[in-house]
Amino acid sequence: MTRVLEFIVALIIVAVVGVVVGFIMPGSGHVERSLVVGKDLRQVYDVVANFRTFPDYGVLRAYDPKTQYTLSGNAYGPGSEISWSSEDLKVGSGKLTIASAQPEFDKIDTTVNSAEIIWNVDNDWRGNDKHFTLDLLRQGNTGKLTKITWSYDVSYGLNIFSRYSSMYIHGAPDAFIQYSMNNLQNVLAAVPNIDYGALDPYIVQTKPTPVLIVSTSIKRKDGLDGLNEATDAAVKEIEDAAKKLGVHTNGPRIIFTTNYGDETYAFDVAEPIDSASVTVGGQSYQLAAAAPPSLDDSAAPASSGTAAAPANADNTQQPGSKDRYGRLIIDNNVRGVLAFGGPALEAPWNGTAAGVPQTRDMLKAYAQTHGYKYDEVTNRLYDILAQPEVKDGTGNITTYAQFAVYLPISDSADGGTLPQQTPEQQAGIKQPGVINANGQPASSSTAPAPASTSATPANGG
Repeated sequence: MTRVLEFIVALIIVAVVGVVVGFIMPGSGHVERSLVVGKDLRQVYDVVANFRTFPDYGVLRAYDPKTQYTLSGNAYGPGSEISWSSEDLKVGSGKLTIASAQPEFDKIDTTVNSAEIIWNVDNDWRGNDKHFTLDLLRQGNTGKLTKITWSYDVSYGLNIFSRYSSMYIHGAPDAFIQYSMNNLQNVLAAVPNIDYGALDPYIVQTKPTPVLIVSTSIKRKDGLDGLNEATDAAVKEIEDAAKKLGVHTNGPRIIFTTNYGDETYAFDVAEPIDSASVTVGGQSYQLAAAAPPSLDDSAAPASSGTAAAPANADNTQQPGSKDRYGRLIIDNNVRGVLAFGGPALEAPWNGTAAGVPQTRDMLKAYAQTHGYKYDEVTNRLYDILAQPEVKDGTGNITTYAQFAVYLPISDSADGGTLPQQTPEQQAGIKQPGVINANGQPASSSTAPAPASTSATPANGG
């Protein structure tokens, strides 16, 4: 009996000691990790101020590749949410919510040296008021480096068991931060090093549009003169083909970039036409969207609305057949196709055509940091001459040309569809209009009027 009493007393002593030690244990927990990345602060901010790229760098799929994500709430900034679920107990289920992002995205420029984004954490880790804080600090002589400090904070209150869990804060929470941060560095490394701070892109819903198209290329060293000559020659071929088809071009010229190489620029010149039904060789054809090139380079017969297309037995591209991209062959160089259709990221460029390539690169970088998926092989970037330049009597430019540059995007992000608007659209930020050569907005008396039948991808956003 004495031994039993001794055992009970010992248990009581252990319990009392445990409770006392528990109250002595910290009532909160904190852990953090830091690294410096070779990216501008704005790019890093944009990646972590939305969750569309989180599945690419969050550590959870390293534990369970089948982890399912669901995006909800706002598309960007405070109120954005991402939930996950997994049958793996190490992953479990949970949710992150962006609680705050300071400063706002449109306030971040080269004069802003720091930013802070807070994510609330809702999962099975013990404690209350659980949140991640991502502190961003501009570094480097030119300010093009960013130090990321990712921390986790939790309050344990008076819960004894939760207070003891502070001993394990360097377990799951610390590992989550460390491995996710390493993956985040890899995601950021894939983003082009280009400043898109002056870009105000919109998401637009484009409509399928019938066009005639000619493929061409120039040597990069030929510059704008070579580009203009090749474009003018292609437009003439398109206009001649339109007359033969009995259709009318009804909008400005479009350039689809095929390959912007170091030495050669390959591109397609297109103009919209007023009918998706054309007659080639006495047979009627309905223009269709292009398709990814097949492994077989031979031309496949085109579908006809009235009769079978002529056989292409000698494997040459005959008018009325289709090329390897599924485009209708009108003649040796001209093709007919249904272009556009679907969402695209759009931004204007005021100036000469020399600035269009940089605008394309800005759009791609912007799309990557905001989690908008794109595929340059099947849905190439294109630009439309929205307003031609204006010159005075001596040939000097008085009003720059305005180009609308487009990057087709898709809703392939985990657990959510493509947002209807960019943050710039949601904030009501206006895109720039036509600009005078002196850098001022053009007046209505000098700016050319837009074509009344302008092509073009309709802006549904």
